[in-house]
Amino acid sequence: MTSTSSTGLSRRGFLTGAAGVAAAAAAAATTISLAGCSTRASSADEPLQFWQFYAPLSGTGQVKTQSDWFEKAVRDWNTRHRQQVRNVYIPNFTDPSNTRLATAFASGDGPDVFLISPGDFLRYSNGGALLDLAPYMTQEAIDDFDPDILATRRIGKGVYGLPMEVEPLAMYYSVPAWEKAHLSEGDIPRTWDQMLNVAHRLTTDKQSGLVFETVPGYFQNFTWYPWMWQGGGDVVDEHQKPSFDSAPVTAALELFGRSVSTGVAPRTDPAAGDLPGAFAAGYAAMWQSGIWQVAGFRGEQPKFDYGIFPLPTPPGGTPRTVLGGWAWCVNARGRNPEAAAKFVVETVGSMADDSVQRLVDWCTVAKSDMPPRRSVDRVMQAKGAYDDAKLKFFHDVVLPTGRGEPRYPPVVYKAISDAIQQVQAAGGDAAGQAARAESAIEAFMQTYQGATLL
Repeated sequence: MTSTSSTGLSRRGFLTGAAGVAAAAAAAATTISLAGCSTRASSADEPLQFWQFYAPLSGTGQVKTQSDWFEKAVRDWNTRHRQQVRNVYIPNFTDPSNTRLATAFASGDGPDVFLISPGDFLRYSNGGALLDLAPYMTQEAIDDFDPDILATRRIGKGVYGLPMEVEPLAMYYSVPAWEKAHLSEGDIPRTWDQMLNVAHRLTTDKQSGLVFETVPGYFQNFTWYPWMWQGGGDVVDEHQKPSFDSAPVTAALELFGRSVSTGVAPRTDPAAGDLPGAFAAGYAAMWQSGIWQVAGFRGEQPKFDYGIFPLPTPPGGTPRTVLGGWAWCVNARGRNPEAAAKFVVETVGSMADDSVQRLVDWCTVAKSDMPPRRSVDRVMQAKGAYDDAKLKFFHDVVLPTGRGEPRYPPVVYKAISDAIQQVQAAGGDAAGQAARAESAIEAFMQTYQGATLL
């Protein structure tokens, strides 16, 4: 399920899993309940636990630069404060098929600090598990975050998670495969039909011309949202009313279905989802993925010639991508929520130079990401980070077309996932699946009382 390449565990690796188990876990755990759980006694002699999937190194395919970054962030705090923090490496705890995090919260023993994506935000915020970080931040620091990125972690004026990165999606292509098929830059597709036609020319017995995510889960939904948005479709409207049964949604479902039924896209991800490895081995020629792959190629295939282009659009469509990324959250009933909040804010959410530089280092050295904060972006520009042509392309061309990853509750996520899978993998009728999903979403929303869906 997870990558073991030298680039470490990808965003995909954390959000994909066994289809049946993931679906069951997502449907069962709508919220994380803290009812009846009292705040645990705090003690400065007991380190706060920071659950994440980067550090310390354990030999399971992690990236050393990323592990080192987390270790240094904790060490910088520990040298200045009596209340210590300890990194706790939890492999795959954000995977829907892994219930360790949810179980820990349900038993009143959740971590003090942890990472979640927008896709899992409402599961925890609706259950009262997240501490509002706004009281620990200056208004200047709150305003320093990109408002569209921070919005997926806000409820009213509260801030319930601090983004550490922004991860837009684009299309990657193999230049050697492109040249072998006698294609040039002039053949870069701008429409869905052009993309499928180019994919046909790139498809061989060994090589898939186009790869969309095939494993059901939060990540597959994440990759599918831009195609829906391009035509003006959405899951719910501005009034929180279901709007899934629509022509743009049906068209986006059909795109995934057509790619498989016409033979240009596979039913399973080549090379277990390792994009740089699949390109280098000639298993794939085009692949929808995120900015983190720039670091992936840098670490795994530094000499491989690849290109990037924006996601093609349907007729009359608008260029769109989705902006994901992990955020630091604090357990509202952990060992010492106040200290945990100060740790998170001081580390990645203050206007201090070291807080800003820390995120610069994450986005440029430890990984390849767009910055979630304006001050970080300014420093990256001043230090020449965008001299890298790939990062500049994401910054100047892809990022402006982005929309924050939605934060749908598990039941809504599951209805969307089922529709994608039924059309893509089983060849189901897209219109029928859109209607079926809307019925499930509508039934759920009639009694839903949590935070707004974005």
